[in-house]
Amino acid sequence: MPPKKAAAPEKKALLGRPSNNLRIGIVGLPNVGKSSFFNVLTKTDLGLARNYPYATINPEEARVPVPDTRFDWLCELYKPASRVPAHLTCLDIAGLTAGASTGAGLGNAFLSHVRSVDGIFQVVRAFDDADIIHVEGDVDPLRDMEIIQTELRLKDIEWTEKHLDGLKKTGRSLGNSSLADKARKEEIATVEKVYKVLTVDQKDVRKADWTNKEIDVVNGLQLLTAKPVTYLVNLSERDYVRKKNKWLPKIKGWIDENNAGDPLIPFSVALEERLVNMSDEERVEEEKKIGAVSALPKITTAGYACLDLIRYFTCGPDEVRAWTIRRGTKAPQAAGVIHSDFENKFVCGEIMSFDDLKELGSESAVKAAGKLRQQGKPYEMVDGDIAYWKAGA
Repeated sequence: MPPKKAAAPEKKALLGRPSNNLRIGIVGLPNVGKSSFFNVLTKTDLGLARNYPYATINPEEARVPVPDTRFDWLCELYKPASRVPAHLTCLDIAGLTAGASTGAGLGNAFLSHVRSVDGIFQVVRAFDDADIIHVEGDVDPLRDMEIIQTELRLKDIEWTEKHLDGLKKTGRSLGNSSLADKARKEEIATVEKVYKVLTVDQKDVRKADWTNKEIDVVNGLQLLTAKPVTYLVNLSERDYVRKKNKWLPKIKGWIDENNAGDPLIPFSVALEERLVNMSDEERVEEEKKIGAVSALPKITTAGYACLDLIRYFTCGPDEVRAWTIRRGTKAPQAAGVIHSDFENKFVCGEIMSFDDLKELGSESAVKAAGKLRQQGKPYEMVDGDIAYWKAGA
């Protein structure tokens, strides 16, 4: 008899809210450049940039277009009346200080705002400037990163302890017979594992290995250290242009030791503030002159990717639009991002890849080559798909 086919490996569930409307928060100590970064990233002056702690109290929110050469190419091909790129939603959050987990400074408000976002841009100050005070007295990025990691973990430990205590109180009378009792015991075991990761292992929750069942429980806890982090190192313009700073190797070493795999992106708020007010032509000329380019497109793309977001396109003469979905989204749910009826009355999707369209040059050529595919409910969307949805009456 032929050997049995091996079962397909279980698809790994994602940490975080099961939503397409995800937000990233800008986090860091006071006076590291968070609000100034928010302003240049969003091309607004919503973020209050001031030379004193807690200039930002209530978080500001703005949507930032995500750069995508595929979207630009599609707009050139279709020449639509309306162009809608994908967006990343960013929040400027008040500065955190040591003791925030116990309510120091704006600690409780700060941590509730961090809890409300899905990912973190952690701004780390690595520039000296006597005119910009540092809340800790001097510039030391490693100490600053330790403070933030410690405060987020301490709050997670407090939250996990409370949750575990509540579960154990209601679980004392559990037997072994019912499925509900078994599920509650598994939940307790997972929360105990979370507590061990935070206290004994001294790791962020996102850095532990979790099964899909455990991820369901972890997601329900909305833990601060379960959120993906992208480290943004704010350099002086001079250091950014010459690609040299005494702190960068140490910061990378700290990340490798404490949160291996998390992205690190050097940038310069001072440079970005100069470039943001220039025309496109002036900016390109200035970038050529200094031999360095703006890091904002790279940062925006990294933030979008760290949230496990991808996009598909709908195209036509009226509109070219990029629709944001979570990686792993099936066709009906992707269609539902446009309108709930498209999901509820889903029939199929006519889908082609961006690469096929670019290679062949037109929709008619894609169809003639047999590369326009009809996909049903089980189809998992791929980043860059171009879709036309069919729904029932």
